[in-house]
Order: sequence, then structure tokens, then C-alpha cells
Amino acid sequence: MELSEIIPHLEALIFASEKPLTAAEMVELVNNALGFMEERIMSEQVEQALEAIKEKYQSEFYAFEVVESGGGWQFLTKKAYHKTVVQLNGDKFLKRLSNAALETLAIIAYKQPITKGEIETIRGVNSDYSVQKLLEKELILISGRNEELPGKPLLYTTSKNFMDYFGINSPNDLPKIKEVLADETMNATIIKPEDFTSNTASAEDSENSTIVVNEQGELLINDDGNTNNENSENKQEDSSKNSEE
Repeated sequence: MELSEIIPHLEALIFASEKPLTAAEMVELVNNALGFMEERIMSEQVEQALEAIKEKYQSEFYAFEVVESGGGWQFLTKKAYHKTVVQLNGDKFLKRLSNAALETLAIIAYKQPITKGEIETIRGVNSDYSVQKLLEKELILISGRNEELPGKPLLYTTSKNFMDYFGINSPNDLPKIKEVLADETMNATIIKPEDFTSNTASAEDSENSTIVVNEQGELLINDDGNTNNENSENKQEDSSKNSEE
């Protein structure tokens, strides 16, 4: 089949599917639909058709696009229309998740497969409720048991819904811990003399202050309660007397 004939079938499948579709699934579905009445399509043809569809919907004319996310291909509205669409759906998944649930989800995402006991060791608190909530929202799933630990505890991993929500195709697409920490690095604070004074402070407040900073950035404390202006005048008078003598 020609690509022009394959593309409408793929567009229809992606549009109608409730979950992201992989290229392999689309090959099987299209071939099953056509049966032996037409030439069977190959995975290479589907890959080429998907790239053509992706390029087609990148046009500014469309408010949506075809992207590979959540382990498969799906139609998604473009980021430019997020504020408009969010009024309909809201934050369906994470809006009602507590900080504890988000923390638990992050640990599972980076440490999977992981047992509940290991999660609680990292968090330092009981995580029964958080794990249950994540299971209910289908953001995580039970992938098996750890046969090496006593009692063979359950193992938890992230689900396709998790990848779909965050727009990734596998846990390997998550940002590296080092990258996250690098973004959190704080720059050193440079202290300047003017940081110790307020441009809006009144003259009276300035005169009554017992802590001042000179132009060289040195911190001066007037133990006797004299203002900076008075100290400056006294120094000038002393200097004048010394010159006269």
C-alpha cells in the first residue's frame, strides 16, 4: 500500500484509541482490518507514515499534534492552548495528590521496582495510604514480588498512565538526579554596602541608627549611640585641629 493510503487508517486509530498506540499495534490492527483483500503493510511503512502525520500536524493551522508519549502515539493539544483546555479537565491526576503521595511517587519512579518497606526506609514514615492512593489513580502498579526478601514483599513500578501524564515513553526519560540537583544549586550572595541601607528610610531613622556601613563596605557599630554623621563631623574636627597644630 502507498503511504497516502496508510496514513488515514493510522490517523483514525490514534484518534479513536483511549490509550497511546504503538507502531506494532497499529500494524496488527490495520492488517486485521484489511485482511487479505489488500497488500499487508509492514512496520517500516507505518514508521514512515507516522513521521509524515507528525509533520502534518506541526502546522500552525492545527491546535493539536501527534506525539509519541506514554509508550505510544496519541493526539495531544499543543502547549499554546493549555490554559484554554485545562478549564475543561483541570489537573485530573495530581491535583488531589498530597505532598506525601507525590514524594512516594517520585521514589517509586526513580527506584523501581521497589518494595513498600524500601519506600518507608527512604521516607522514614509509613506509606500505606500514599501507595494505596497511587494505585487507585493507576499511576503505579504491582509488578511482582521480591523473592529474595523475607515474606516476598510486593514490588511497585510506575504505570503507562504515569508516563502518559508526564509525557515520557519510559522511566529512562526522567531527568537525572544530578540534573535536578544542579538546577537547585544556589548562587553565592554578594553583599554590598547599599544592601544595609534603605533608600526609603527617613533621615531621622538613618541618624538614629547605631549600625552603619562605610563606602568600603566595613561594618561600623557606634557603641556610644552617636550617629554616623556626628562621628564623621568629629573626625573632620579632629583632623582640622591636627592640621592647625
